[in-house]
Amino acid sequence: MAGPFTPEQVDFTQNLAVELTHGNRVLVIVIAAVALAALVVAVVLLRQVLAAGEGTDGMKRIAAAVQEGANAYLARQLRTLGVFAVAVFFLLMLLPADNWTQRLGRSAFFLVGAVFSAATGYIGMWLAVRSNVRVAAAAREATARGGEAEKDLSAVSHRAMKIAFRTGGVVGMFTVGLGLLGASCVVLVYAADAPKVLEGFGFGAALLAMFMRVGGGIFTKAADVGADLVGKVEQGIPEDDPRNAATIADNVGDNVGDCAGMAADLFESYAVTLVAALILGKAAFGDSGLAFPLLVPAIGVVTAMIGVFAVAPRRSDRSGMTAINRGFFVSAVISLALVAVAVFAYLPSSYADLKGIGDEAIRTHDGDPRVLALVAVAIGIVLAALIQQLTGYFTETGRRPVRDIGKTSLTGPATVVLAGISVGLESAVYSAVLIGLGVYGAFLLGGSSIMLALFAVALAGTGLLTTVGVIVAMDTFGPVSDNAQGIAEMSGDVEGAGARVLTDLDAVGNTTKAITKGIAIATAVLAASALFGSYRDAIATAVADVHAKSSETNLSLDISQPNNLVGLVLGAAVVFLFSGLAINAVSRSAGSVVYEVRRQFREHPGIMDHSEKPEYGRVVDICTKDALRELATPGLLAVMAPIAVGFALGVGALGSYLAGAIGAGTLMAVFLANSGGAWDNAKKLVEDGRHGGKGSEAHAATVIGDTVGDPFKDTAGPAINPLLKVMNLVALLIAPAVVKFSYGADASRPLRIGVAVLAGLVIVVAVYLSKRRGVAVDGEDGSAERSPESADPAVVS
Repeated sequence: MAGPFTPEQVDFTQNLAVELTHGNRVLVIVIAAVALAALVVAVVLLRQVLAAGEGTDGMKRIAAAVQEGANAYLARQLRTLGVFAVAVFFLLMLLPADNWTQRLGRSAFFLVGAVFSAATGYIGMWLAVRSNVRVAAAAREATARGGEAEKDLSAVSHRAMKIAFRTGGVVGMFTVGLGLLGASCVVLVYAADAPKVLEGFGFGAALLAMFMRVGGGIFTKAADVGADLVGKVEQGIPEDDPRNAATIADNVGDNVGDCAGMAADLFESYAVTLVAALILGKAAFGDSGLAFPLLVPAIGVVTAMIGVFAVAPRRSDRSGMTAINRGFFVSAVISLALVAVAVFAYLPSSYADLKGIGDEAIRTHDGDPRVLALVAVAIGIVLAALIQQLTGYFTETGRRPVRDIGKTSLTGPATVVLAGISVGLESAVYSAVLIGLGVYGAFLLGGSSIMLALFAVALAGTGLLTTVGVIVAMDTFGPVSDNAQGIAEMSGDVEGAGARVLTDLDAVGNTTKAITKGIAIATAVLAASALFGSYRDAIATAVADVHAKSSETNLSLDISQPNNLVGLVLGAAVVFLFSGLAINAVSRSAGSVVYEVRRQFREHPGIMDHSEKPEYGRVVDICTKDALRELATPGLLAVMAPIAVGFALGVGALGSYLAGAIGAGTLMAVFLANSGGAWDNAKKLVEDGRHGGKGSEAHAATVIGDTVGDPFKDTAGPAINPLLKVMNLVALLIAPAVVKFSYGADASRPLRIGVAVLAGLVIVVAVYLSKRRGVAVDGEDGSAERSPESADPAVVS
């Protein structure tokens, strides 16, 4: 942590004015054009996907039910969040800014960021629920051709995989296109004021993403857990069996959680990283800092297009992951080469030649800014590749960790759970070390200049962004292939070789989802670290302003001070509380689903012999109501906790709070994601009779492990990514107000205490109300708390 800020340390904020020069304006316009080109490519890919056949009438009916449920849930969620977004729009007006133009721009682009984040998630869901049936139909060709199937099995598999991955490519292009377009527009409109306005853009993207990630995660895992526990464990029927009332809700959940939630999550990672890079770039690289941080991800947009089309499976490929890895690495290598060209063509060879630099230490800094920029970006690209390989090792079905979990099924569910936790804990350490080395390696590039060091961290984040288009495609591939298998099994129209194709694609999808979660947390840490630097810059600016009115400006970030140490502990604690709330929300909602599915089997015995149909809509409705009800508490915790800490303990403690959250969040997110991914694939190994136990008991053991892992990998784990960025952005937004009301003529202890107490009370009440909620078994108002044995059948029905 840095020591106290003195007037000498913050003078650079008052010096030379940064300008958006004519040359840079033209460059940003070109970058915006590249963003629009990404959207055009997305439309082209979308048409290719929709041109594929939809299969049988039975498959179409099931797909239509999934589409209806997903649309209904997202429409209700977005209506709810729309009211919240409008309230935040006006609250942002109350925060300090240099002028009303900045205030209006910050609030307006908060809404733009929120709308873009929601649009990215909605588009991902909209196409995924139409692509899944097309993937199933493509796999069905292996079944339909009978004796020729085995000979042409690889061709069928490749066609199905191509549809699924290009679906992800559409979402990836929308993610990078909208993210880059939004940031470019802010720079073009607000020029040197763009970084402050972009705080609103990033906050809108992050806040909506967190709500969509948490809400979608609760929906999908409540349905999944309920379906598995009653259908597979209690009734002994296969996964996605149409007799299970939770199957439609499970398939809906894959889309609103994994597709919509993760797409919004990676979009906000994109937006927030650009926010931090532009804020720090303005201070570190002057005029060039307003354009160069956009140039790097613009190159990534181009290489993402190449990467998506490069994922063309070959007969020689060992598995679908081989083709996906090829596309990822092709994209990464080309990105690095093009960035090198751009760096040496755009940046000067010395810091003295950078225009608009206000910090004398940077102007006189030895070295070549081109080297710093290129190496920093390279660190981000290499980090993405290493995380991809490391996560794949711990979650792929052919690797030892997953095989070892499969073998523990011979001794029961307890050993399966223990083995999965062990894998998650161990992998979290290696991932954290890799991310830490990446952050520190970038930081060292700044030498004696803390601002250059922090900007290098932000540039590493933009380097990682060059792979985001392919990463989003990989992530969407997972739920699309999962849904395709579900539609195939529910319809009964895909058997034999076609079913094996879909099973293999689903296993690959589990791995790609785990990989993208690992890379997503890496982007979160880099973005949060860069935002931490932006937070430091915001404090420095506020201190300089206070110093003009008062000599009391000794604001320390020294961790040895008790208030700062308390802030550090609270930051780590919030990550644990947030995770616990998310997992508990899934547990309660899943309990409601279990009771409802049991009720239907009990009261409608004809379901088992297909003489009666399950009531799918009741489970969808339960999951929808619970998800919308439960997402408020984690959201309030993320927003209110930094406010409570900052106003109660000061900006030093708030900085320490962010550091504690980043450290604990990194480990927790990787642990949760990798444990869940490993359990899921271990279950598939046992189902196939490979590398593990056989029989119903072994299968039940791995199903229970997978059930534990579901809220780990698809709710709490990925939700930590936007949590970190929301908290960092809240801290960045309130930092000037905390300094203003802590020191100088405007200092007001009663006001600070009042704000801190109010924020603390909101958290306490929200958590208390959340803990009081019970498992709803009536499927109506969510108020009943009774076991199925004691419930009145008339009420339950």
